Amino acid sequence: MSIYRGVALTVAGSDSGGGAGIQADIKTFAALRVFGTSALTALTAQNSLGVAAIHGIPREMIRAQLEAVCGDFMPHAVKTGMLGSKETILEVAGFLAGRCPFLVVDPVMVATSGDSLLEPEAERTLGEILVPKADLVTPNLPEAEKLTGRPVRDLDGMIEAAFCIARMGARGVLVKGGHLEGAVLRDVLLWEGRVRIFEEPRIPTQDTHGTGCTLSAAITAELAAGCGMEEAVLRGRTYLRTALAASFRGGRGRGCLGHAVSVPWIRP
Repeated sequence: MSIYRGVALTVAGSDSGGGAGIQADIKTFAALRVFGTSALTALTAQNSLGVAAIHGIPREMIRAQLEAVCGDFMPHAVKTGMLGSKETILEVAGFLAGRCPFLVVDPVMVATSGDSLLEPEAERTLGEILVPKADLVTPNLPEAEKLTGRPVRDLDGMIEAAFCIARMGARGVLVKGGHLEGAVLRDVLLWEGRVRIFEEPRIPTQDTHGTGCTLSAAITAELAAGCGMEEAVLRGRTYLRTALAASFRGGRGRGCLGHAVSVPWIRP
């Protein structure tokens, strides 16, 4: 009997440091007992100190990966992460349209280190072409500002941003409040016209590399396993917080998450 609860696909870039991107996604899928597949969009040379180089995967190779995976495994849920360029966004959006039960879009634009991961001319394409196809978009505050063209400085701004992104065509929006200061962390979920605010004490750590990738991957895993959207977000956030509390610092810069943690709904 298989231990896997479903099949998920991540379409994202590689992080040679292992803390974010494809590597974080696959680790998250495995921890949540979902079989992970992948389509690589870019190679990055990076570590805990930052990104040294980026090499985009040719558009035809991205499509070949997607055709190979989706023609055989039929993923139950898909997430996108670092796409990098307008051409890649168009390729991925065109291929995924109507092919997967759930699409989670993590609008990766800037790395935790501050390095840009999306070409400026691609930002509009992301908002106009990929976001309208998403079941859930998971921007942090800087990404929400880029998508909406307005500042997001507080909880009210997060709620307004969620509705604005929903008007762009996304079925659901999770605006993450980690960039706000304060001892309490708040995220805003807009789903089926209803706003739900998640609120917990902030975990005191600087080892946050890969948090965005990990959360979107965890939500994708739970959707692939059959959860409804609100439950998938709740579980995804629980997994993220558990992994964040078990963070690992392997290099000289920011540490990353302890992905190999256990959560209550997964049997050992």
